Amino acid sequence: MSVKTIQFMTTAGCHLCEQAWEMIQYIRLNLGDISKNLRFEQVEISENDELVEMYGIRIPVLVNETDQLGWPFEFEELVDWLAKTD
Repeated sequence: MSVKTIQFMTTAGCHLCEQAWEMIQYIRLNLGDISKNLRFEQVEISENDELVEMYGIRIPVLVNETDQLGWPFEFEELVDWLAKTD
């Protein structure tokens, strides 16, 4: 199975982004069956005006090839979304 990249749209100082990233780290460490084929890439949106326009008021947002999951989301929603990505 190929590795899929999940982009994590974020910006410095975003406390909600920090909370979401902690959830992702927990999943990576404890739910390997879900995360083993996923690679997470943090994308700093402040460096790109188009990304700020698209995600600025919605971050954190996770983006895969076909779908997005934007805040607010609960841990269980994140797990379900990632499981569908795999």
